[in-house]
Amino acid sequence: MFRSKERKIRKVLNDYRLPYLDIAILDDSICKKFELQEDRLTLELFVDFPADAIRESVSCEVKTRVLAVDDKLDVDIHVESKIRCHKFQGTMERIVGVKNIIAVASGKGGVGKSTSTVNLAMALAKTGVRVGVLDADIYGPSIPKMLGTANQELQGEDKKFHPIFNHGVYSTSIAYMIDADKALVWRGPMVSRALQQLIHETMWPDLDYLFIDLPPGTGDVQLTLAQKIPVNGAIIITTPQDISLIDARRAINLFDKVGISVLGVIENMSQHVCSQCGHAEALFGEGGGQELANQHNVTLLGQLPLDINIRSHADQGESLFETKASETIASIYKETCLNIIAELSRQPIDYKGKFPKVVVQ
Repeated sequence: MFRSKERKIRKVLNDYRLPYLDIAILDDSICKKFELQEDRLTLELFVDFPADAIRESVSCEVKTRVLAVDDKLDVDIHVESKIRCHKFQGTMERIVGVKNIIAVASGKGGVGKSTSTVNLAMALAKTGVRVGVLDADIYGPSIPKMLGTANQELQGEDKKFHPIFNHGVYSTSIAYMIDADKALVWRGPMVSRALQQLIHETMWPDLDYLFIDLPPGTGDVQLTLAQKIPVNGAIIITTPQDISLIDARRAINLFDKVGISVLGVIENMSQHVCSQCGHAEALFGEGGGQELANQHNVTLLGQLPLDINIRSHADQGESLFETKASETIASIYKETCLNIIAELSRQPIDYKGKFPKVVVQ
């Protein structure tokens, strides 16, 4: 009788796959404990994903399925995060204090890449993981303005910088070190060195994910990123119209050539939403992001609207995720960032750091 009940419970649970991750809940890679007693089922899951984002829905689904087999069982389910470092390009060493680096690129300026980076980072931080942003747009840094930290300065010790923290996100930028109105007249090598200093000389506080907001184009900063910084994946920001898609394709091709996995495409300004009547209109065309994703066999991670709340919150350095008026937009960003992390979780694990270095003398 007992074994029959266990078989039935295992069957109903094996039919359930975790949201976003699409993994069977009893798969050995995530299920670390399945213990059935006469009056209690204990289930422990460890996922390479923000557990806070799925804990409630998973718990509800598991209890519904189990109680359909035996409505007198107590169901004790624990879902916890175990964020792992995924494979990156080349043979370089992982950045101290950072598990995973995600490059955010566009190929073209003016598509809302930096705004998307900030909002995705804030959305991800709301799920309980530790998130950072590195502003790699050396000539036009805007991340501090959008994070509400524009007037702060990086504090350092022992030739290391402490990142600035606000809205749940740790950040570093050249804007924290220079006058806001000063024009940088640096050549390519100086820009590349500045990027390396920003990432290697910042005391990152054990981040699960670090977004690097790249400048437009496929130039010096992008090449430095590919050659000197271990990147676990890249996302491409585009708008739906053809003129943006042309440059987005170039960005994808660059990452393909240097061995960095493209996690997917985000279509920004997908629709304009009228603040008065709520009418949605595709000002820049439709289907461009999906077409781009299909052409390169990657995922369309999300479609973000053109909405006045996004602009106003960015200009004021405020979080979209704290106001009721922005709940709908905030939920789109949250869904998109979880799709990004789900794609990253499917990449191979980096095992280089698991083994000690062997020195032959």
